[in-house]
Amino acid sequence: MADSNFIDYVKIYCKSGKGGNGSMHLHRAKYVAKGGPDGGDGGRGGHIILRGNKQMWTLIHLKYRKHIKAEDGGDGSGQLKTGKEGADIVLEVPLGTVAKNAETGETIFEIINDGEEKILVRGGRGGLGNDHFKSATNQTPRYAQPGEEGVEGWYILELKVLADVGLVGFPNAGKSILLSVVSAAKPKIANYAFTTLEPNLGIVNYYDNKSFVMADIPGIIEGAHEGKGLGLRFLRHIERNAMLLFMIPADSKDITAEYKILLKELKQYNPELLDKKRVIAVTKSDMLDEELKKEIRRHMPRKVPYLFICSLTGEGIPELKDLLWKTLNDDGEDS
Repeated sequence: MADSNFIDYVKIYCKSGKGGNGSMHLHRAKYVAKGGPDGGDGGRGGHIILRGNKQMWTLIHLKYRKHIKAEDGGDGSGQLKTGKEGADIVLEVPLGTVAKNAETGETIFEIINDGEEKILVRGGRGGLGNDHFKSATNQTPRYAQPGEEGVEGWYILELKVLADVGLVGFPNAGKSILLSVVSAAKPKIANYAFTTLEPNLGIVNYYDNKSFVMADIPGIIEGAHEGKGLGLRFLRHIERNAMLLFMIPADSKDITAEYKILLKELKQYNPELLDKKRVIAVTKSDMLDEELKKEIRRHMPRKVPYLFICSLTGEGIPELKDLLWKTLNDDGEDS
């Protein structure tokens, strides 16, 4: 059974703090019979802020925290004293978190960098005290501005896994076992569809202390862009990968056709995914002899680099790491 700690979608109700009211106060002192206005401003209401945290990989900490309310600002007072600002609420989220308006579906922003802070719901402004409204013709205004109401509503937070290389393929294409071979990641591996129900990340060590991050994205099925299987949930994670490694098993009925189906699913979900660099790995190639490999080569896409690999025997794995590193760091045109 999949680890339920990985949560990549939450819907939360947020309400920012109301701004404090401005003060309608007139200065009074023992020897001042008619002092002027000295009402202070109200304090700002608290914001609700998202902060990127590179140590986090899931939104599970927000799964059961459905209602989030920031503190109201304090009212202003005499002697031009400003009310205190309402305390902000800072929600730490994994890098790659996208914030959306739940009602309209509109994307508000993305959190990409560690420590990056963005205001999800802005607190209400504090009202102005009566000192701001004095004039030559109105020297003792007996009114002040009320604080601005906070903002409230439902918001969606979606996590799109950030990685250098995203593994793309149908279930049982060998993605999980490749990740386990080239990194220290320990994804669940079994010979049935949808073994992987959540993205797994692994750091692939390269020469001279260099490394890159690989993501095992759950298997795509035909019709995934329409939400079949868990398609939309899976495809979301591919968007934040720098390049895509298409993995097609050697025992596929038609390797070229399978590749085209995968491309079609990506295109129909988001055409921009086809702008990413691509590499193809024909997996389980230990079952192929040279004659079969020659026949497969005749039908492979001409402009996309490819390799025959076998994670169990290690065939082609060093060459694959070389190719991925070269493609990631190639500043030329995408394949």
